[in-house]
Amino acid sequence: MRIGFNPNKDKPQEPNDFFHQVVIPVYIPDQEGYFKDSFKILQYCLESLQKTVHQKTYLTVVNNGSNKDVTEYLNGLQKTGKIQEVINATNIGKLNAVLKGISGHDFAFVTVADCDVLFLKDWQKETYTVFENFPKTGAVCPTPSSRSLKSYTFNIWFELLFSKSLRFTKVKNPEALRNFAASVGKPNMYSSVHLEKYLTVNNGNFKAVPGAGHFLTTYRKEVFENIDTKYSPFMLGGDSEAKLLDFPVVQKGMWRLSTADNFAYHLGNVEEKWMQKALEEIQPNDFFPNEPIVLRKVKSSKMAFLLQYKVFSRIITQKKIWYYCLKLKGLSKEEVLQYTQKYE
Repeated sequence: MRIGFNPNKDKPQEPNDFFHQVVIPVYIPDQEGYFKDSFKILQYCLESLQKTVHQKTYLTVVNNGSNKDVTEYLNGLQKTGKIQEVINATNIGKLNAVLKGISGHDFAFVTVADCDVLFLKDWQKETYTVFENFPKTGAVCPTPSSRSLKSYTFNIWFELLFSKSLRFTKVKNPEALRNFAASVGKPNMYSSVHLEKYLTVNNGNFKAVPGAGHFLTTYRKEVFENIDTKYSPFMLGGDSEAKLLDFPVVQKGMWRLSTADNFAYHLGNVEEKWMQKALEEIQPNDFFPNEPIVLRKVKSSKMAFLLQYKVFSRIITQKKIWYYCLKLKGLSKEEVLQYTQKYE
C-alpha cells in the first residue's frame, strides 16, 4: 500500500559542479601471493589521485569483491569525503566494473584507471591540452609509448600519411619508457631506437603521441554514448578492453593519443622503496578550471570506419608498405628494422 505522494516524483536532478569522473575498479581478494603488496599500492594510487585532481573531479571506486580491510578503507574514504562514490560488488571482472562505474553519470570527461597508478602533477591539465590542440581526440593517455603507433591509430595514418605533421621526433622522457617496461615485467620492451624516437603528431609547437594505453586513459563522454558493449564475459583481458575502450573511439571518428611527456607511473603489484618517496614529492594540484573545455563535435561515418580499419589498415600493414611508411615519417632503413623487431 502507498499513502501520499513521493516528493521526488518528476523532480529534476540537482545540478553539480563536477565535469570529470575518474573510475577505478579494485580487486584485492587477499594480501598473499600476487596480491601481497596490492593494498599498499592501492593507497599510493588513491593518495596520489587526491593530490593531483582539481576540485571538479568526481572520484568513483568500484570495489570488485575485495577483502574486508580494503572494503573498510574505501568506505572510510567516502565517509570522509576524500572520494565521492564507492560501489561495492562481487568480482564481476574489470570491464564490467568500469561499466558499472560509468552508468548513471553524465560527465564531460571520464578517466578509466587501474588501481596501481601513481598520478603525477598536471596529468589532467596536460590531458586537456591534448584534447584542445587536436579536436578529433577521443582518448588521451598521460603515459606515451613508442610502440603504440599501430594501436587503433589507422584513422590518424589515413588522414596524415603524407602530412609533415605526423613525424618521428625525439623521445621527451626515455627514462619513463624504461620505467614502464620494467613495471609490466618486460624490460626488453623498448630497443634503443624506441627510446630515441617515437611517432608524434604536431599542431604548431605542441606534440602528442599516436596511440593510448589502457592502464590510465581519459575519454570524452561521447565515446561511451550508445555503446554496443553492455557486458564482458572476461574477468580480465580477452577482447573486453578493445570492445569497450578502443573501438568506440575510432568508430566515432576520433583519435587515440598520448601526451609527449610522462605524467603517471605504473606501479605493478610489488611495492618498491622509490614509490613512497615519489608520492611525497608530488606537488599538490594548482590547476583550478572553472568549467570544462568546449570540444567540437567529431563527425563520423560507418563508411569511413570501414575504409580506414577494414581496407586501409590491411594495406598499410603489409611489410614492404609499412617499412616504406616508417621511412617516409623519418626513420632510416636501419632504424626501421630495429623499430619493427619483436621483443621477448
